[in-house]
Amino acid sequence: MKVVVVGAGVGGLVAAHDLVAAGHEVVVHEASDRVGGKLRREPVAGVSVDVGAEAMIARRPEGVALADELGLDVVHPTGASSRIWVRGELRPLPPSIMGAPTDLNALTAAGILSDTGLEQVRREPSLPPTPVEGDISVGDLVDARFGAEVTDLLVEPLLGGVYAGRAREISALAAVPQLVTYARRGSVMQQAAAAPKPAIAGPVFGGIAGGMASLAERLAAGLDVRLSEPIGSLARDDAGFILGAADGFATADAVVVAAPAARASVLLRDLAPSASAALAAIESASMAVITLAFRLADVAGVAALDGALSGFLVPPVEGRRIKASTFSFAKWAWVGDAGAAADEPVVHLRTSIGRVHEEASLDFGDEELVAHSLADLREATGLTAQPIDWHVQRWTDGLPQYGVGHVDRIRWIRAAIATVPGLAVCGAAYDGVGIPAVIASAHAAAATLTT
Repeated sequence: MKVVVVGAGVGGLVAAHDLVAAGHEVVVHEASDRVGGKLRREPVAGVSVDVGAEAMIARRPEGVALADELGLDVVHPTGASSRIWVRGELRPLPPSIMGAPTDLNALTAAGILSDTGLEQVRREPSLPPTPVEGDISVGDLVDARFGAEVTDLLVEPLLGGVYAGRAREISALAAVPQLVTYARRGSVMQQAAAAPKPAIAGPVFGGIAGGMASLAERLAAGLDVRLSEPIGSLARDDAGFILGAADGFATADAVVVAAPAARASVLLRDLAPSASAALAAIESASMAVITLAFRLADVAGVAALDGALSGFLVPPVEGRRIKASTFSFAKWAWVGDAGAAADEPVVHLRTSIGRVHEEASLDFGDEELVAHSLADLREATGLTAQPIDWHVQRWTDGLPQYGVGHVDRIRWIRAAIATVPGLAVCGAAYDGVGIPAVIASAHAAAATLTT
């Protein structure tokens, strides 16, 4: 069977990898000049570092299993801890389920909430079950059980890091289904405290030494990938699929569309119009990752950069430019070691700017985004040094938004796709934006074409 995969992000590459392993002839078409999608690395002060996704959930098996299959060693973050920048201080980030607190003592000690906010949290165990009918936003559910202050100061920055989204718009069923399950039963805090430990022990997150992009590059090495060759149209006749490319038309027995939701919507407009319309309704957020390299000597004496902290999150109500900062040299030993081994030892930090509906925050040149980052870092940590090198990576429409009703929307899309023999879809728009979830969607897409 001849298969064309549209898109060489990790989803498309994994689907192609599976199909080749099953004995099929596979060609991957990618519109850009490189593979990997949001898995990307760039040299900053002579060290190649991630400028897109830097980690994956290690307790989900798909990413770790793929890395093992490809001969890549999974590494884990150091013991450095994260913080949250609230009321001018970097405060400890207490245990939670995506910001919904699970440890009252740790929350109290962190000093994040006001006395009124803490009192609302203390009442949570006495509240009756929350009758969630259908879907609800994460923020509305947390508001109901813990109060708006928890949503604003804890949930928003965590969801901002994952989705670049807004808590009161993101589907709880899609983003934090465990929270819905607990709330329907009763106290979230009590059930979280009584929950058994995860079946897969060990660190929550994992990465790849040298950068997550290694995953995509290793996958692509065994595939026929056509870079800078976008697919402009997709049709089907009795003989199979007809794909419009820059140099003419290609044919295939089956197609995997592994493009972002907006592009997939365009390609599927004639083949699966109802799926196309549902995909068009999925919003996306744009953001920028700003990577900064400083001389090691220039950051000496900055207490927050002594290696004990891995970075911090910023609630949007704080009114800052950045929404997070990662102290990459402290979070990832391989980054710290690579920087220390440079001719002139350096440390790498990165910030992120941009949330859904906040496009104006990115309406600045690269140098201005760097300046915004430095200003916030100076206020948060006392860092006054100037970087010796920097890189700005813009991810335009880079993160799909899982709005309320997302689970039903995806079910509808898949049902519509299933009516077109030989067609499958996968990617971050469907069942999760994390790397393991995208890999799982790619495995499922390939399986539909081989069973």
